[in-house]
Amino acid sequence: MRAMKNNDSPKIGLACAGGVVEGAIYEIGALCALEDSIVGLDLNQLDVYVGVSSGALIASSLANGISIKTLCRGLFGLADEVINISPEVLFKPAVKEYLYRIKRIPELLLHGLRQYLLRPEDASFISSFMNMGSILPAGLFDNDPLRAYLEKAFEKYGTDDFRLLDKVLRVVAVNLDTAEIACFGEPEYAHVPISKAVQASTALPMLYCPVEIEGEYFIDGVARRTVHASVALKEGASLLFAVNPIVPINLELARQKHGVPMRHLVSYGLPAVLSQTFRMLVYSRMRTGFRSYRHQYPDADMILVEPGVDDYTIFFSNIFSFTNRHQVCEHAFQHTRKFLRDHAPILESTLARHGMRLRMRTLLDKNRTLERVLGVPIEGKPEVVGHTEAVLEELEEILEELEWTQVSSNGQRKIVDFTQVQDQVDAC
Repeated sequence: MRAMKNNDSPKIGLACAGGVVEGAIYEIGALCALEDSIVGLDLNQLDVYVGVSSGALIASSLANGISIKTLCRGLFGLADEVINISPEVLFKPAVKEYLYRIKRIPELLLHGLRQYLLRPEDASFISSFMNMGSILPAGLFDNDPLRAYLEKAFEKYGTDDFRLLDKVLRVVAVNLDTAEIACFGEPEYAHVPISKAVQASTALPMLYCPVEIEGEYFIDGVARRTVHASVALKEGASLLFAVNPIVPINLELARQKHGVPMRHLVSYGLPAVLSQTFRMLVYSRMRTGFRSYRHQYPDADMILVEPGVDDYTIFFSNIFSFTNRHQVCEHAFQHTRKFLRDHAPILESTLARHGMRLRMRTLLDKNRTLERVLGVPIEGKPEVVGHTEAVLEELEEILEELEWTQVSSNGQRKIVDFTQVQDQVDAC
Protein backbone atom coordinates (compact mmCIF):
# COMPACT_ATOMS: atom_id res chain seq x y z
CA MET A 1 0.00 0.00 0.00
CA ARG A 2 1.34 3.42 -0.87
CA ALA A 3 1.20 5.90 1.94
CA MET A 4 2.22 9.43 2.72
CA LYS A 5 2.71 9.33 6.47
CA ASN A 6 3.36 11.51 9.44
CA ASN A 7 3.47 8.69 12.00
CA ASP A 8 4.15 5.49 10.04
CA SER A 9 0.46 4.66 9.63
CA PRO A 10 -1.61 5.37 6.52
CA LYS A 11 -4.59 7.65 6.96
CA ILE A 12 -7.84 8.09 5.08
CA GLY A 13 -9.13 11.64 4.87
CA LEU A 14 -12.16 13.61 3.74
CA ALA A 15 -12.23 17.25 2.63
CA CYS A 16 -15.61 18.95 2.10
CA ALA A 17 -15.86 22.30 0.33
CA GLY A 18 -18.55 24.95 0.72
CA GLY A 19 -21.48 25.95 -1.46
CA VAL A 20 -24.17 27.37 0.86
CA VAL A 21 -27.35 25.27 1.21
CA GLU A 22 -27.42 23.51 -2.15
CA GLY A 23 -23.70 22.78 -1.78
CA ALA A 24 -24.28 20.98 1.51
CA ILE A 25 -27.19 19.04 0.03
CA TYR A 26 -25.08 18.06 -2.99
CA GLU A 27 -22.25 16.87 -0.74
CA ILE A 28 -24.57 14.77 1.40
CA GLY A 29 -25.97 13.06 -1.70
CA ALA A 30 -22.48 12.50 -3.11
CA LEU A 31 -21.14 11.09 0.17
CA CYS A 32 -24.13 8.75 0.44
CA ALA A 33 -23.17 7.40 -2.98
CA LEU A 34 -19.51 6.99 -2.03
CA GLU A 35 -20.24 5.06 1.15
CA ASP A 36 -22.91 2.98 -0.61
CA SER A 37 -20.62 2.11 -3.52
CA ILE A 38 -17.23 1.47 -1.90
CA VAL A 39 -16.54 -1.63 0.17
CA GLY A 40 -14.38 -0.72 3.16
CA LEU A 41 -15.37 2.95 3.31
CA ASP A 42 -16.98 4.04 6.58
CA LEU A 43 -17.31 7.81 6.63
CA ASN A 44 -17.51 7.82 10.43
CA GLN A 45 -14.23 5.95 10.82
CA LEU A 46 -11.82 8.09 8.81
CA ASP A 47 -8.64 9.52 10.27
CA VAL A 48 -8.76 13.12 9.05
CA TYR A 49 -11.72 15.43 8.40
CA VAL A 50 -11.44 18.91 6.89
CA GLY A 51 -14.42 21.15 6.27
CA VAL A 52 -14.91 24.67 5.02
CA SER A 53 -18.17 26.62 4.92
CA SER A 54 -21.16 24.27 4.62
CA GLY A 55 -18.67 21.42 4.22
CA ALA A 56 -17.55 22.13 7.79
CA LEU A 57 -21.02 21.20 9.03
CA ILE A 58 -20.81 17.85 7.24
CA ALA A 59 -17.21 17.05 8.19
CA SER A 60 -17.71 17.90 11.87
CA SER A 61 -20.91 15.82 12.00
CA LEU A 62 -19.22 12.78 10.49
CA ALA A 63 -16.26 13.15 12.85
CA ASN A 64 -18.77 13.15 15.72
CA GLY A 65 -20.22 9.81 14.65
CA ILE A 66 -23.35 11.12 12.94
CA SER A 67 -23.74 8.93 9.86
CA ILE A 68 -24.18 10.35 6.39
CA LYS A 69 -27.52 8.51 6.15
CA THR A 70 -28.67 10.24 9.34
CA LEU A 71 -27.66 13.62 7.92
CA CYS A 72 -29.55 12.82 4.74
CA ARG A 73 -32.64 11.77 6.65
CA GLY A 74 -32.35 15.00 8.62
CA LEU A 75 -32.65 16.97 5.39
CA PHE A 76 -36.02 15.35 4.75
CA GLY A 77 -37.23 15.63 8.36
CA LEU A 78 -36.96 11.87 8.85
CA ALA A 79 -34.29 11.78 11.56
CA ASP A 80 -34.75 12.63 15.25
CA GLU A 81 -35.68 16.11 16.44
CA VAL A 82 -32.04 16.97 17.15
CA ILE A 83 -30.86 16.25 13.59
CA ASN A 84 -33.89 17.39 11.58
CA ILE A 85 -33.01 20.82 10.19
CA SER A 86 -35.41 23.58 9.20
CA PRO A 87 -34.95 26.76 7.12
CA GLU A 88 -35.23 28.83 10.30
CA VAL A 89 -31.90 27.42 11.46
CA LEU A 90 -30.14 28.80 8.39
CA PHE A 91 -32.09 31.93 7.49
CA LYS A 92 -32.76 33.94 10.62
CA PRO A 93 -32.63 37.69 9.80
CA ALA A 94 -29.73 39.48 11.50
CA VAL A 95 -32.04 41.82 13.43
CA LYS A 96 -29.37 42.97 15.90
CA GLU A 97 -27.08 43.88 13.01
CA TYR A 98 -29.85 45.83 11.29
CA LEU A 99 -30.64 47.81 14.45
CA TYR A 100 -26.98 48.57 15.09
CA ARG A 101 -26.55 50.01 11.59
CA ILE A 102 -29.78 51.99 11.77
CA LYS A 103 -28.68 53.62 15.04
CA ARG A 104 -25.52 54.85 13.29
CA ILE A 105 -27.36 56.77 10.54
CA PRO A 106 -27.64 60.12 12.42
CA GLU A 107 -24.00 59.99 13.48
CA LEU A 108 -22.79 59.30 9.94
CA LEU A 109 -25.03 61.97 8.42
CA LEU A 110 -23.65 64.58 10.78
CA HIS A 111 -20.09 63.47 10.06
CA GLY A 112 -20.62 63.77 6.30
CA LEU A 113 -22.23 67.19 6.61
CA ARG A 114 -19.38 68.39 8.86
CA GLN A 115 -16.78 67.21 6.36
CA TYR A 116 -18.50 69.08 3.55
CA LEU A 117 -18.94 72.32 5.48
CA LEU A 118 -15.39 72.37 6.83
CA ARG A 119 -13.65 71.51 3.54
CA PRO A 120 -16.01 72.16 0.62
CA GLU A 121 -13.09 72.71 -1.72
CA ASP A 122 -11.63 69.25 -1.02
CA ALA A 123 -14.66 67.14 -1.85
CA SER A 124 -18.01 67.20 -3.53
CA PHE A 125 -21.23 66.95 -1.57
CA ILE A 126 -21.66 63.32 -2.64
CA SER A 127 -18.13 62.22 -1.80
CA SER A 128 -18.48 63.68 1.69
CA PHE A 129 -21.19 61.14 2.36
CA MET A 130 -19.39 58.11 0.89
CA ASN A 131 -18.76 56.83 4.41
CA MET A 132 -22.50 56.20 4.59
CA GLY A 133 -21.68 52.78 3.16
CA SER A 134 -20.95 51.66 6.72
CA ILE A 135 -24.68 51.76 7.50
CA LEU A 136 -25.15 48.70 5.31
CA PRO A 137 -25.41 45.50 7.37
CA ALA A 138 -22.40 43.17 7.35
CA GLY A 139 -24.72 40.28 6.54
CA LEU A 140 -28.36 39.49 5.85
CA PHE A 141 -28.67 36.54 8.21
CA ASP A 142 -27.50 35.49 11.65
CA ASN A 143 -26.10 31.96 11.73
CA ASP A 144 -26.02 31.65 15.51
CA PRO A 145 -29.06 29.32 15.29
CA LEU A 146 -26.81 26.99 13.28
CA ARG A 147 -24.25 27.05 16.09
CA ALA A 148 -26.96 26.19 18.64
CA TYR A 149 -28.28 23.40 16.41
CA LEU A 150 -24.83 21.85 16.05
CA GLU A 151 -24.00 22.26 19.74
CA LYS A 152 -27.06 20.23 20.67
CA ALA A 153 -26.37 17.58 18.02
CA PHE A 154 -22.71 17.17 18.98
CA GLU A 155 -23.53 16.93 22.68
CA LYS A 156 -25.98 14.10 21.93
CA TYR A 157 -23.92 12.13 19.41
CA GLY A 158 -20.33 12.98 20.32
CA THR A 159 -18.59 16.08 21.59
CA ASP A 160 -18.39 19.80 20.90
CA ASP A 161 -14.72 19.79 21.93
CA PHE A 162 -11.99 19.25 19.31
CA ARG A 163 -9.69 17.91 22.04
CA LEU A 164 -12.03 15.04 22.94
CA LEU A 165 -12.36 13.66 19.42
CA ASP A 166 -10.46 10.47 18.56
CA LYS A 167 -10.04 11.76 15.00
CA VAL A 168 -8.39 14.80 13.44
CA LEU A 169 -10.96 17.48 12.61
CA ARG A 170 -10.04 20.81 11.04
CA VAL A 171 -12.62 23.53 10.41
CA VAL A 172 -11.27 26.32 8.19
CA ALA A 173 -12.21 30.00 8.36
CA VAL A 174 -10.49 33.28 7.53
CA ASN A 175 -9.61 36.10 9.91
CA LEU A 176 -11.38 39.11 8.40
CA ASP A 177 -8.87 41.71 9.66
CA THR A 178 -5.66 39.85 8.76
CA ALA A 179 -6.83 37.72 5.78
CA GLU A 180 -5.03 34.78 7.42
CA ILE A 181 -6.39 31.23 7.41
CA ALA A 182 -7.56 29.92 10.77
CA CYS A 183 -7.66 26.13 11.16
CA PHE A 184 -9.89 25.47 14.14
CA GLY A 185 -8.88 22.23 15.77
CA GLU A 186 -5.16 22.99 15.56
CA PRO A 187 -3.51 23.69 18.94
CA GLU A 188 -3.96 27.46 18.72
CA TYR A 189 -7.73 27.13 18.26
CA ALA A 190 -8.44 23.71 19.79
CA HIS A 191 -10.24 25.26 22.78
CA VAL A 192 -12.89 26.88 20.55
CA PRO A 193 -16.10 24.78 20.49
CA ILE A 194 -16.60 22.88 17.24
CA SER A 195 -20.04 24.41 16.77
CA LYS A 196 -18.59 27.92 17.09
CA ALA A 197 -15.85 27.09 14.59
CA VAL A 198 -18.44 25.86 12.08
CA GLN A 199 -20.45 29.02 12.62
CA ALA A 200 -17.35 31.06 11.71
CA SER A 201 -16.52 28.91 8.71
CA THR A 202 -20.03 29.25 7.28
CA ALA A 203 -20.11 33.06 7.58
CA LEU A 204 -20.24 33.75 3.84
CA PRO A 205 -19.83 37.52 3.26
CA MET A 206 -23.06 39.38 2.43
CA LEU A 207 -25.12 36.34 3.38
CA TYR A 208 -24.03 35.91 7.02
CA CYS A 209 -22.49 38.33 9.49
CA PRO A 210 -18.82 37.80 10.44
CA VAL A 211 -18.48 35.76 13.63
CA GLU A 212 -16.64 37.15 16.65
CA ILE A 213 -14.38 34.77 18.56
CA GLU A 214 -12.27 36.20 21.37
CA GLY A 215 -12.24 39.70 19.89
CA GLU A 216 -11.41 38.57 16.33
CA TYR A 217 -13.85 38.36 13.42
CA PHE A 218 -13.96 35.39 11.06
CA ILE A 219 -15.62 34.69 7.73
CA ASP A 220 -16.11 31.77 5.33
CA GLY A 221 -12.88 29.90 4.58
CA VAL A 222 -13.74 29.82 0.87
CA ALA A 223 -12.52 33.42 0.78
CA ARG A 224 -9.00 31.99 0.61
CA ARG A 225 -9.37 28.47 -0.82
CA THR A 226 -12.16 26.20 -1.96
CA VAL A 227 -11.53 22.73 -0.51
CA HIS A 228 -8.43 23.22 1.70
CA ALA A 229 -7.35 19.70 0.77
CA SER A 230 -3.79 20.59 1.72
CA VAL A 231 -4.84 20.70 5.37
CA ALA A 232 -5.77 17.00 5.24
CA LEU A 233 -2.65 16.10 3.28
CA LYS A 234 -0.45 17.86 5.84
CA GLU A 235 -2.12 15.77 8.51
CA GLY A 236 -0.88 12.65 6.73
CA ALA A 237 -3.82 11.53 4.59
CA SER A 238 -2.61 8.84 2.17
CA LEU A 239 -6.02 8.63 0.48
CA LEU A 240 -8.14 11.76 0.37
CA PHE A 241 -11.76 11.94 -0.75
CA ALA A 242 -12.65 15.51 -1.70
CA VAL A 243 -16.14 16.75 -2.51
CA ASN A 244 -16.58 20.12 -4.23
CA PRO A 245 -20.00 21.40 -5.37
CA ILE A 246 -18.73 24.79 -6.63
CA VAL A 247 -18.32 24.45 -10.41
CA PRO A 248 -19.06 27.05 -13.13
CA ILE A 249 -21.58 26.26 -15.83
CA ASN A 250 -20.74 25.81 -19.51
CA LEU A 251 -24.08 26.55 -21.15
CA GLU A 252 -22.89 25.59 -24.61
CA LEU A 253 -21.84 22.16 -23.39
CA ALA A 254 -25.12 21.80 -21.47
CA ARG A 255 -27.05 22.52 -24.67
CA GLN A 256 -25.01 19.99 -26.65
CA LYS A 257 -25.16 17.16 -24.09
CA HIS A 258 -28.67 17.60 -22.73
CA GLY A 259 -30.48 19.48 -25.48
CA VAL A 260 -31.76 22.00 -22.97
CA PRO A 261 -32.65 25.36 -24.55
CA MET A 262 -31.04 28.06 -22.42
CA ARG A 263 -30.68 31.78 -22.69
CA HIS A 264 -27.44 33.66 -22.11
CA LEU A 265 -26.56 33.88 -18.44
CA VAL A 266 -26.89 37.65 -18.49
CA SER A 267 -30.62 37.25 -19.17
CA TYR A 268 -31.00 35.59 -15.75
CA GLY A 269 -29.89 38.81 -14.07
CA LEU A 270 -27.29 39.78 -11.49
CA PRO A 271 -27.55 36.64 -9.30
CA ALA A 272 -26.56 34.39 -12.22
CA VAL A 273 -23.72 36.69 -13.27
CA LEU A 274 -22.34 36.88 -9.73
CA SER A 275 -22.73 33.13 -9.23
CA GLN A 276 -20.84 32.34 -12.42
CA THR A 277 -18.09 34.84 -11.57
CA PHE A 278 -17.68 33.47 -8.05
CA ARG A 279 -17.64 29.89 -9.29
CA MET A 280 -15.05 30.64 -11.97
CA LEU A 281 -12.73 32.28 -9.45
CA VAL A 282 -12.87 29.54 -6.82
CA TYR A 283 -12.86 26.69 -9.35
CA SER A 284 -9.76 27.96 -11.12
CA ARG A 285 -8.03 28.39 -7.77
CA MET A 286 -9.00 24.88 -6.70
CA ARG A 287 -7.69 23.32 -9.92
CA THR A 288 -4.38 25.12 -9.49
CA GLY A 289 -4.16 23.86 -5.93
CA PHE A 290 -4.84 20.24 -6.83
CA ARG A 291 -2.16 20.34 -9.53
CA SER A 292 0.36 21.54 -6.97
CA TYR A 293 -0.68 18.86 -4.47
CA ARG A 294 0.35 16.15 -6.90
CA HIS A 295 3.90 17.47 -6.72
CA GLN A 296 3.93 18.30 -3.02
CA TYR A 297 2.38 14.99 -1.95
CA PRO A 298 3.35 12.48 -4.66
CA ASP A 299 2.58 9.47 -2.46
CA ALA A 300 -0.96 10.54 -1.64
CA ASP A 301 -3.98 9.44 -3.66
CA MET A 302 -6.84 11.92 -4.17
CA ILE A 303 -10.37 11.26 -5.42
CA LEU A 304 -12.26 14.43 -6.29
CA VAL A 305 -16.04 14.31 -6.69
CA GLU A 306 -17.82 17.34 -8.17
CA PRO A 307 -20.60 18.26 -10.63
CA GLY A 308 -19.81 18.47 -14.34
CA VAL A 309 -19.53 21.88 -15.99
CA ASP A 310 -22.67 20.94 -17.93
CA ASP A 311 -24.66 20.42 -14.72
CA TYR A 312 -27.39 23.03 -15.04
CA THR A 313 -29.48 21.40 -12.29
CA ILE A 314 -26.98 22.38 -9.61
CA PHE A 315 -26.13 25.79 -11.05
CA PHE A 316 -29.74 26.96 -11.28
CA SER A 317 -30.95 25.50 -7.98
CA ASN A 318 -32.29 28.05 -5.52
CA ILE A 319 -29.83 28.39 -2.62
CA PHE A 320 -32.61 29.62 -0.33
CA SER A 321 -35.04 26.83 -1.16
CA PHE A 322 -35.56 23.68 0.87
CA THR A 323 -38.28 22.38 -1.43
CA ASN A 324 -35.76 21.14 -4.01
CA ARG A 325 -33.49 19.41 -1.50
CA HIS A 326 -34.68 15.93 -2.49
CA GLN A 327 -34.05 16.61 -6.17
CA VAL A 328 -30.56 18.01 -5.57
CA CYS A 329 -29.60 15.22 -3.18
CA GLU A 330 -30.82 12.46 -5.53
CA HIS A 331 -29.12 14.20 -8.45
CA ALA A 332 -25.80 14.24 -6.57
CA PHE A 333 -26.26 10.60 -5.56
CA GLN A 334 -26.78 9.47 -9.14
CA HIS A 335 -24.09 11.72 -10.62
CA THR A 336 -21.53 10.34 -8.16
CA ARG A 337 -22.54 6.76 -9.00
CA LYS A 338 -22.04 7.56 -12.67
CA PHE A 339 -18.62 9.05 -11.91
CA LEU A 340 -17.61 5.87 -10.11
CA ARG A 341 -18.84 3.67 -12.97
CA ASP A 342 -17.17 5.78 -15.67
CA HIS A 343 -13.80 5.74 -13.88
CA ALA A 344 -14.05 2.26 -12.38
CA PRO A 345 -10.75 0.82 -13.73
CA ILE A 346 -8.64 3.68 -12.38
CA LEU A 347 -10.56 3.93 -9.14
CA GLU A 348 -10.35 0.19 -8.49
CA SER A 349 -6.57 0.40 -8.70
CA THR A 350 -6.46 3.43 -6.40
CA LEU A 351 -8.84 2.01 -3.83
CA ALA A 352 -7.09 -1.36 -3.78
CA ARG A 353 -3.93 0.33 -2.50
CA HIS A 354 -5.91 1.28 0.59
CA GLY A 355 -7.83 -1.94 1.18
CA MET A 356 -11.05 -0.86 -0.54
CA ARG A 357 -12.90 -1.75 -3.71
CA LEU A 358 -15.94 -0.69 -5.69
CA ARG A 359 -19.23 -2.46 -5.09
CA MET A 360 -19.84 -2.97 -8.82
CA ARG A 361 -23.04 -4.94 -8.44
CA THR A 362 -24.54 -1.99 -6.57
CA LEU A 363 -23.19 0.55 -9.05
CA LEU A 364 -24.70 -1.31 -11.99
CA ASP A 365 -28.14 -1.46 -10.37
CA LYS A 366 -30.18 0.99 -12.47
CA ASN A 367 -33.02 1.01 -9.94
CA ARG A 368 -30.91 2.06 -6.98
CA THR A 369 -32.10 5.36 -5.53
CA LEU A 370 -31.38 7.39 -2.45
CA GLU A 371 -34.76 6.45 -0.99
CA ARG A 372 -33.88 2.81 -1.39
CA VAL A 373 -30.56 3.25 0.39
CA LEU A 374 -32.10 5.26 3.23
CA GLY A 375 -35.08 2.98 3.65
CA VAL A 376 -37.47 5.86 2.96
CA PRO A 377 -40.90 4.55 1.91
CA ILE A 378 -41.21 4.77 -1.88
CA GLU A 379 -44.25 6.66 -3.12
CA GLY A 380 -47.18 4.34 -3.69
CA LYS A 381 -45.83 1.61 -1.41
CA PRO A 382 -46.79 0.84 2.19
CA GLU A 383 -44.27 1.95 4.82
CA VAL A 384 -43.51 -1.65 5.78
CA VAL A 385 -42.30 -2.30 2.21
CA GLY A 386 -39.83 0.55 2.44
CA HIS A 387 -38.44 -0.79 5.72
CA THR A 388 -38.25 -4.33 4.37
CA GLU A 389 -36.29 -3.14 1.34
CA ALA A 390 -33.90 -1.27 3.63
CA VAL A 391 -33.23 -4.42 5.67
CA LEU A 392 -32.58 -6.43 2.51
CA GLU A 393 -30.21 -3.73 1.25
CA GLU A 394 -28.21 -3.90 4.50
CA LEU A 395 -28.10 -7.70 4.35
CA GLU A 396 -26.79 -7.61 0.79
CA GLU A 397 -24.08 -5.13 1.79
CA ILE A 398 -22.98 -7.29 4.71
CA LEU A 399 -22.78 -10.40 2.53
CA GLU A 400 -20.90 -8.56 -0.19
CA GLU A 401 -18.24 -7.41 2.24
CA LEU A 402 -17.56 -10.96 3.41
CA GLU A 403 -14.59 -12.74 1.87
CA TRP A 404 -15.73 -16.20 0.79
CA THR A 405 -12.92 -18.75 0.87
CA GLN A 406 -12.66 -22.32 -0.29
CA VAL A 407 -9.88 -24.90 -0.43
CA SER A 408 -8.64 -25.97 -3.87
CA SER A 409 -7.46 -29.48 -4.83
CA ASN A 410 -3.86 -28.65 -3.94
CA GLY A 411 -4.82 -27.49 -0.47
CA GLN A 412 -4.42 -23.76 -1.15
CA ARG A 413 -7.06 -21.28 -0.07
CA LYS A 414 -8.52 -19.04 -2.72
CA ILE A 415 -10.85 -16.07 -2.57
CA VAL A 416 -14.24 -16.26 -4.24
CA ASP A 417 -15.83 -12.93 -5.18
CA PHE A 418 -19.24 -12.70 -3.53
CA THR A 419 -20.81 -11.40 -6.73
CA GLN A 420 -20.19 -14.82 -8.26
CA VAL A 421 -21.99 -16.48 -5.36
CA GLN A 422 -24.83 -13.97 -5.53
CA ASP A 423 -25.29 -14.64 -9.24
CA GLN A 424 -25.77 -18.32 -8.42
CA VAL A 425 -28.26 -17.46 -5.67
CA ASP A 426 -30.21 -15.19 -8.04
CA ALA A 427 -30.38 -17.98 -10.60
CA CYS A 428 -31.99 -20.37 -8.11
